[in-house]
Amino acid sequence: MYRIGNEEINAVKEVIEKKDFFKVNGSCKAVWGFEEDMKAYFGTSHAAFTTSGTGALVSALVALGIGPGDEVLVPAYTYIATAMAVIAVGAIPVVTEVDATLSIDPDDIERKITPAVRCIIPVHMNGRPCNMGRIKEIADKHGIYILEDACQGVGSSYKGQYSGTIGDIGTFSFNFFKIISCGEGGAILTNNQKLYERSCIYHDASAIAFFGEQMKDFSEQGFCGTEYRGNEILAAIMRCQIKKLDSIVHDLRANRQALIDKLGGKFTFAPDNDANGDTGNVLAFRFDTIEEAKTFAEKTDSMYPINTDRHVYVNWTPLVEKRGAVHPLMDPFKMPANANLRHNYTADACPVSLEHLAKTVCCFISPDWTEEDIEKKAACMLAACNS
Repeated sequence: MYRIGNEEINAVKEVIEKKDFFKVNGSCKAVWGFEEDMKAYFGTSHAAFTTSGTGALVSALVALGIGPGDEVLVPAYTYIATAMAVIAVGAIPVVTEVDATLSIDPDDIERKITPAVRCIIPVHMNGRPCNMGRIKEIADKHGIYILEDACQGVGSSYKGQYSGTIGDIGTFSFNFFKIISCGEGGAILTNNQKLYERSCIYHDASAIAFFGEQMKDFSEQGFCGTEYRGNEILAAIMRCQIKKLDSIVHDLRANRQALIDKLGGKFTFAPDNDANGDTGNVLAFRFDTIEEAKTFAEKTDSMYPINTDRHVYVNWTPLVEKRGAVHPLMDPFKMPANANLRHNYTADACPVSLEHLAKTVCCFISPDWTEEDIEKKAACMLAACNS
């Protein structure tokens, strides 16, 4: 969480004083208001506020009709939730290489497509946009869906279009570690009425029975779903947070560029699919050897992506061990419909990704760094380079 203060405190205070925390009949209308804020900011027809980014991903996959017998392409470098969301709907995630940008490799997408693949999930990791131009061309060519995972890329864009609005449906996270945050929360964005209705029904299942008239104009029939519905307190925080998004991203980009300038051309940086659309919360260094990368990460206390636990496919323990559910009949790895699908998560599944990750080091940027902070950071990095 980058910036939070009195605005959020006062917004929550208003909800608490009214003692009305429930979305549907809430007198503050914070959830409704935040969904309207999202639509206005990102320029989409529909938005739904959820309890988490994972909840948004699962709801989006349900809306797309993904299930047993389907494969979904996911990048080798993403939080485990991306792959687990696919498992949650009974489908099989197929791990796909990332390229030097550390985002899903369009060339490997082409190689991995089979008749069983119904969806691609490009993930805008660390606020760095995927190559959505190529990905959209491939998806259109093969008639498959794009579900954008913009959970780490709120405010990023590709060629002037916000991440999360380019594919068929997009998802965001407002977890504590994200660019704007209410501690935990998420959102679904789409311009497709059918996908919106399905995701709404699934993420707010009780609404098909009662709780107001949320679905009175829906053409989609109700079905059994779950409860990923956000509440008024979290939405009140997010109504304040979204107003800060522009300034946060502006300052992240400015501080990242200031750091680059201070480094004086001494380093090579990982390529970016759209440097202008990158949120700037990470500066990704690229090294010639794994040893150089590892040493630099240790000396500068920077993130070494190859070691980021559940963000690298070899560490997705439940998937590697094919434990998709407690009940065996609910386990996608044991479902007859998935018997002939690809679920190989061994270390040699994506060797190119592991090499890219091992040669890349990411330095997190703060929007609140002072000039002195940037000077110190640059000095530390230059010393590590020269030692």
